[in-house]
Amino acid sequence: MTTGRRSLPIWLIPVLWTLALGLWGLPRQHSVWRDEAATWQVARRSTTEIWHMLGQVDAVHGLYYLLMHGLFECFGPSTTTLRLPSVLAMAVAAACVTVIGHRLAGTGAGLGGGLAFGLLPAVQFYLQEGRPYALVAAGAAISTLLLVTLLEEHGRAALWAAYGGAVALCGLLNWLSLMMLPAHAATLAWAGARRGVWARWTASSGAAAACVLPLILFSRSQSDQISWIPPLTWHMMIGPAVLLAIGGLGALVDRPQTGRLSAAAVGLPLLAVPQITLIGLSLVQPLFLDRYVLFSLLGLALLIGAALGAAIRAATPRFPKAAPWILPVVVAVATVALLPQALAKRSPASRVDDVLAVAADVQGLKKPGDAVLFVPAARRDTKLVSPHAFTGLRDIALAESPEESGTLKGVEDSPARIRAAMLAHRRILLVTDAAKVAKPLSAERDRVKTSVLEKYFTPVADEQVRGRRVTVYMRMGSS
Repeated sequence: MTTGRRSLPIWLIPVLWTLALGLWGLPRQHSVWRDEAATWQVARRSTTEIWHMLGQVDAVHGLYYLLMHGLFECFGPSTTTLRLPSVLAMAVAAACVTVIGHRLAGTGAGLGGGLAFGLLPAVQFYLQEGRPYALVAAGAAISTLLLVTLLEEHGRAALWAAYGGAVALCGLLNWLSLMMLPAHAATLAWAGARRGVWARWTASSGAAAACVLPLILFSRSQSDQISWIPPLTWHMMIGPAVLLAIGGLGALVDRPQTGRLSAAAVGLPLLAVPQITLIGLSLVQPLFLDRYVLFSLLGLALLIGAALGAAIRAATPRFPKAAPWILPVVVAVATVALLPQALAKRSPASRVDDVLAVAADVQGLKKPGDAVLFVPAARRDTKLVSPHAFTGLRDIALAESPEESGTLKGVEDSPARIRAAMLAHRRILLVTDAAKVAKPLSAERDRVKTSVLEKYFTPVADEQVRGRRVTVYMRMGSS
């Protein structure tokens, strides 16, 4: 009698690999940059205050903010609580890539794709980012795995409902993720799906889109939030072009056939369609940011895995002993080659600024009776994330707090009232951007702040750290 030993699932290796990459340097030397600061300060509000804010700004991230609010309530605000959901989400995405690759192209393709996913530079960046993009990637990966399962096994209605639910959840986290739907449609066409499959997919995807439609329509009224995105240029398309070239090469190596489900039939549309669609949308309204289509890198990883799997299969007949080493050697070489980038992305300098570092400077420079100003007003995020550092400082420009106004930065007083408040103080701390990242002032209030400081005050202390700056101004003639 023989007893079989149950082997571990192959997806466990990429999951552990991605978790290790995510946990490595997770605190980034206790730094938090401006985008993460938005998550941090909103997550610390009450659910009532969050709902109030979503009616004014950032409705597109509402579900994510509510999720992070729950986590902050349970585990407390910290860089670990802020970023660990992204690490776990990317690990789930790596597992899905592995399972899809294994089913469609073999063990080598599955392992290769899952391991490659965690190494991709953009994935390593958002792997440790306290924003929703990793969660969207995980949702897209689950949706794609469900679609592959349905195409292979002609799944029951419950699986189609699960597929639609996963797509809807992605859309509620960021409605631009619905660009996966035309990619999935391309996969159905490539694989020669039957009419019944098309009908079920149309019903599921249509229901998911209908669930997200109210959010799309409402968030369009808040489009001023993305007005800072620059118009599309040829230079901005270099990155997508490189990704598409690499993916196209992987698809050729996989030798896909029309009418058959393959790694290329899933991976190439998932990579190409969202990238091309976002470029097209950006010709109408500037929208092109790589994080909006981060989930498309699932397709790139699948194609890289398919190419590695094909290389292993081709080498096995002639080099049976060397072939099993292809995958570990390629992963080791890629890891070493990408190590400088990996180290850079885990340093505070990888982001444009650090709201926590400058808060520590404020705490060291302030004195009783001092006032504080923020230029631009969005730099108030430092105070919102580290309120203890600003204890005793009067925010003299603020008329209505962010919580009361349902905004991210609060509502400031009129320029005349700000000027009068400034002239009533002897010492003022100014929190602003460091010189190398500062942009020209556009708001009248900010121009008044700087004008009064230059005319009536003199700087007596100045600290610049990680993209932020705090300057202490003393009223001329004061001692």
